[in-house]
Amino acid sequence: MPTHPVPVPVPVLVYDGDCAFCTTSVNVLNRWVRPRCTVTPWQFADLDALGIAQERAEQEVLWVSPLGTVYGGAQAVAKLLLSAGGGWAWLGGLLTLPPVRWIAHGAYRLIAANRTRLPGGSPACALPANRRPGAKASKAL
Repeated sequence: MPTHPVPVPVPVLVYDGDCAFCTTSVNVLNRWVRPRCTVTPWQFADLDALGIAQERAEQEVLWVSPLGTVYGGAQAVAKLLLSAGGGWAWLGGLLTLPPVRWIAHGAYRLIAANRTRLPGGSPACALPANRRPGAKASKAL
C-alpha cells in the first residue's frame, strides 16, 4: 500500500518499462510531443514516494502532478499533452471534457487490454509483473 505521496519538483509520467508497446509509445511522445515531465518506468520508480500502488502502475500509465495528484490512463495522457503546450495542450484539454473524456477512457482501456497484439507488444506485457522474464522475487517471500 503506498504511503502519502511526496511532492515532486516536476510532473512524473510512470509507464510499464517491460512492455515494448508502452516503451515505444513513450519514446514517440517524448520525441514528438516533448512533455515537460520526468518519464520513468514503474519498475525503476519509487512508487511508495509517488503514492502509487504497484498494481495500479501495472495496469495503466500514470501522471503524478507536483502536488502528488495521480491521474491514470487517458487522463494521464491528457495531462502529458497539456504539459507540452501549443496545439498539444489544446488536444490535452479536449481529452478532459465530456463526452471526449469518456470516449478517450474507453479507447485507452481497449488499447491497454490489447497491447500484446499491437505493434511492439510482446507476450510479457500480458503477464503479471511477478511472472515476467527477469522478475525479482516477491517481497512477500
